[in-house]
Amino acid sequence: MFASSEKTTLSIGSAAPSVFALDHNGDPIDLGAALSEKLSLVFFYPKAHTPGCTQQACSLRDAFSLLQEKGVQVFGVSSDSPKAQKSFRDKHALPYTLISDKKSLVAHAFGKSRWSRHAYLFNRGVLIWKDTKGATASQGEEAIAALKSLELY
Repeated sequence: MFASSEKTTLSIGSAAPSVFALDHNGDPIDLGAALSEKLSLVFFYPKAHTPGCTQQACSLRDAFSLLQEKGVQVFGVSSDSPKAQKSFRDKHALPYTLISDKKSLVAHAFGKSRWSRHAYLFNRGVLIWKDTKGATASQGEEAIAALKSLELY
């Protein structure tokens, strides 16, 4: 009901997948439409409230003001429920939208067959950078470096 069932690997130049999910408040979100609006960063993490995922989410929290200066909207995606996402967001003062992907529909739309720490940067719906190394504490810095290298910062 909430996502296209196609599973494809995203490469630079790919269009943002059309996928629907629930945010941390339990409200539906059309992620594909949101990614088409402006610069957008989507990051995946396996599980809220775990050490590595907390480091990753907090690195993006710490980089958020710099990302926001350039108009980048940020979305974090995990398999946690909206309730767990909201708890994680509140506990760590995460200023961006968290998305619940309990059935892995968003992950599959991004070509992911398992949960890992990846990040994708879109410019008006077109993939311009991706991080598949899974760096936790430095993902925010790497996203900013990508913006600079793409001359978007």
